[in-house]
Amino acid sequence: MREFGYHRAHDVAGAVALLGADPDARFLGGGTNLVDLMKTGVERPTRLVDVRELPLDGIEPTEDGGLRIGATVTNSDLAAHPEVRRRYPALTQAVLAGASGQLRNMATVGGNLLQRTRCGYFTDVSQPCNKRVPGSGCPAVQGVHHNHAILGASEHCVAVHPSDMGVALAAFDAVVTYETAGGPGRLPRADFYLPAGATPHRGTALPAGALITGVTLPPLPVAAHSRYRKVRERASYAFAIGSVAAALDVRDGVVHDVRLAFGAVASRPWRARTAEQALAGAPADADTFAAAADAELAAAKPLPDNGYKVTLMRNLVVAVLTELAEEAAR
Repeated sequence: MREFGYHRAHDVAGAVALLGADPDARFLGGGTNLVDLMKTGVERPTRLVDVRELPLDGIEPTEDGGLRIGATVTNSDLAAHPEVRRRYPALTQAVLAGASGQLRNMATVGGNLLQRTRCGYFTDVSQPCNKRVPGSGCPAVQGVHHNHAILGASEHCVAVHPSDMGVALAAFDAVVTYETAGGPGRLPRADFYLPAGATPHRGTALPAGALITGVTLPPLPVAAHSRYRKVRERASYAFAIGSVAAALDVRDGVVHDVRLAFGAVASRPWRARTAEQALAGAPADADTFAAAADAELAAAKPLPDNGYKVTLMRNLVVAVLTELAEEAAR
C-alpha cells in the first residue's frame, strides 16, 4: 500500500473542501471496500478524508411521510431500525443478506452506494479492465464470466454491481442527496448509477468531489409488503448470483401495485419496469408472474457461461411474488 494522508472531517463543508483541494483524495466511511481496494492497488488515493464523525448518522421521518437515512448510518443500524423493518422490510432483509455482522457494524449507507464491482479482472491490477483503466479492454467477455451481467451490459464491460442494499433502494424509488462546493443536490436512484455503455469507469452520476449526505425513501405503502431474496453459491455470506427485491399489493386477487428490482444481473441494480407494467391489473398468480419475468428477461443477452441466470431470475421472481401473494390472501 502506498503512503497516503489522513484527515478527519468534522463538518460537511470542510469535508467537501478537502476533497476539492485534492482530486486524488477519497472519502472514507467504514472502509470495508475502499481499504481492500487500496491494498490491491486498485485505489491509490493521496489522502483519506474520514467522514464517520459527520452529523449524518440519523434516520428520521420526512414531512411527506417517508424516511431520510443519513449517509454515515451503519448497515447494522439501518437493518435494525423499527421504521425500516416495519415500512420497508425488504431493505432490512437486503442489508442482513449482504455481509456478516462485523462488516455491517462498520459499513455505511453512503459507502454501500459507492462500492465497486467484485469482478476478478477489476480487482487484479495485472489484468486489463475498462472499469479500472479506460480503453484497456474487458477480458471477462471471453474469459471467466459465469457471474457477470445478462442485462444492460456492453462490449466494454460485463461486470455486475455487488450491492444488496441498492437493489431494495431501486425498488423503492429512493433519492440520493449529496453536497458539493456549489451547494446541495439530489439524484433519484434511477439516475444515480450510470449504464456501462462506453464509459464503464464512470459508475455514478455524482458530480466530481460530491459527498453523499443521505438517502430518502418516499412514502410507499406497498413497500410494507415486500421481500428480498438472494441466491448465492454458498450459504454463508457471499455476493449474489441473482437477487430480487419485490413489493406487492394484491386486492381481490388482482395486482393493485408492484415494485420489482433485480440484483447481480447488470452493472447497476436493475429496476424491472417492463415486468411491473405487465403485472399491473393482472391476476396475482404464478402464470402471470412467470409471464412478467419473461417479458423483462426478453432483453437479456447472456454470455456463453452465464445463461443460467435467465432461468434463475425467472424462477426467483415467480417464487418471491407467489409468496407475497399468498401472504396477502391470508
